[in-house]
Amino acid sequence: MDSSSTPCKLLLCGKSSAENEIAKSLMNNNTLKLPDNVEISTLSHSEILDEPQQNEESFSLSRFMNSLSTNLFGRLLIWSPLLPSTHDLVSNNFGELPIGTVCIADVQYKGRGRSKNVWESPAGCLMFSFTIQMEDGQVVPLLQYVVSLAVTEAIKDLCDKNGLPHIDVRIKWPNDLYLNGVKVGGILCTSTYRSKKFNISAGIGLNVDNEKPTTCLNAVLRELAGAACALRREDIVAAFLNKFEKLYDLFINGGFQTLEELYYKTWLHSGQRVIIQEKNENQVVENVVTIQGLTPSGYLLAIGEDNQMCELHPDGNRSRCIAIINHFLETWTLLCHLWNDTNEQLHN
Repeated sequence: MDSSSTPCKLLLCGKSSAENEIAKSLMNNNTLKLPDNVEISTLSHSEILDEPQQNEESFSLSRFMNSLSTNLFGRLLIWSPLLPSTHDLVSNNFGELPIGTVCIADVQYKGRGRSKNVWESPAGCLMFSFTIQMEDGQVVPLLQYVVSLAVTEAIKDLCDKNGLPHIDVRIKWPNDLYLNGVKVGGILCTSTYRSKKFNISAGIGLNVDNEKPTTCLNAVLRELAGAACALRREDIVAAFLNKFEKLYDLFINGGFQTLEELYYKTWLHSGQRVIIQEKNENQVVENVVTIQGLTPSGYLLAIGEDNQMCELHPDGNRSRCIAIINHFLETWTLLCHLWNDTNEQLHN
């Protein structure tokens, strides 16, 4: 899809009058930019309120704001029906946006992928990115795990709130989300270092409504609870941000160990047998190890058949050195061409 000649429409909305003033300032000063000189058209909060919703599937800004209970994250919302990349928008405008700003797109045609791949995501996917700022570089790589955990816990909270059966979304290390053995989402965190702080853009892709080619959240929910049941994108984003803010505070104040027990209950790997491939001169030697958890730096901690502990790293193209024996984890299909398989850490 070549939409570079079409202006991207951005709707800016704040939780309070203070954030709405920021939104108006961004619009009036023509502050927001996109790569490749993509043209932007912005509307302020008052103009948004005057615009009628197109249909029930349209993203409801008021519903999102009414469901949001955070002190920081998501209080300034940028929504677009069509955008090259939510991640590019928040990353390229990081200094102009309040920390915690979230950008959501119905459709994006230049989504960020592994090895700079470009993905197109259709309607029915929940695509959003938001901004975070951290000072301790040692814990920055662990942030993607907090984001992943917040997604799974937010979906549980939504199901509880609405009296629905739990949708068992699980975490596949390092940054994928699985449902019934199939990938339904992924996390991308990128960072730059400036003025002794890490400016982080966190992106989430989640398949909410596209049943093909595999499955989605609402397809599984309908199987469990009936045809009338469905989760809405704005409810998921608000629930995620509410949950993330709480988990993030625990993470910053007490370290990732405060979340480890919950994380291990949610991921797919405890006790999993793994084949690691190592080069020995000109030969590749395979050894079987069992995953025990995470190392302090966020890599996989495993123990070999000789009782030796080892740390497993993914390379830049999934995990070449890691072959998960459980076959269903090796046969997932990329959904909607939108998710990234590895975390990028960019340091100046």
